[in-house]
Amino acid sequence: MTTELQTERQGQTLVMTLSGPATRNALSPQVYAAGIETLNMAESSPDVRAVVLTGAGDHFCAGGDLQRLAHNRQHDMQAQGANLDAFHQWIEALRSFPKPVIAAVEGVAAGGGVSLALACDLIVASESARFVMAYNKVALSPDGGASWHLSKALGRARALECLWLGEQQSAQQWQALGLVSRLAPAGMVLEHALQLAEQLAQMAPQVLTSVKELVNDSDRPLRAHLDAEKQHFLVNLSRPEAGQAIERFLQGKSR
Repeated sequence: MTTELQTERQGQTLVMTLSGPATRNALSPQVYAAGIETLNMAESSPDVRAVVLTGAGDHFCAGGDLQRLAHNRQHDMQAQGANLDAFHQWIEALRSFPKPVIAAVEGVAAGGGVSLALACDLIVASESARFVMAYNKVALSPDGGASWHLSKALGRARALECLWLGEQQSAQQWQALGLVSRLAPAGMVLEHALQLAEQLAQMAPQVLTSVKELVNDSDRPLRAHLDAEKQHFLVNLSRPEAGQAIERFLQGKSR
């Protein structure tokens, strides 16, 4: 059965759930298209302040559907290329989405599932969650931006080791590497991710957007980055939220 993307509002947070437990929520072209469409709608809705991405059942996502890959390899490589394009468009949409996106990872995240989690802004993982770059097991190189995200986060040598060996790593190991933001007891990951999303939803949305844009573009030269910080700062300073927050802070300090 093909994995579907289910959506549900939880307060100010939109929850996107990969639902295909029989295949450990393996990815599908239908999911990519639905994911992009969902993010477009969430971006235009002022009532949605954050997005949480999770998997149904006991796992986050097993990555690509190997049966589809085997068929396309024999019969339709052009279709496989189109599928990768669609997956990569979703990855880009997650990274550039102007509101916080949190991955809530239970169980296993493997292959493209790891890439999907890395494309989110923050990862909340179960204490029993496991991450595995499984591409080497099927003689494939990574997709979904995994090599890019891991190189930036870990540096060249650690990224190569992770991608070459494909060894299973625990949520605790990923937290030590700075890849997982928070741990949660098994079965409570979504609840903890929603709590984090609600905490972020209390902050000025334009500031969250500014910070995400600045961090995403931090590869540019320092002078250009300082100029970008200046522009964001001045725009946010002119907003009424800043005036109200500064006034509240000053009143509290004067007591």
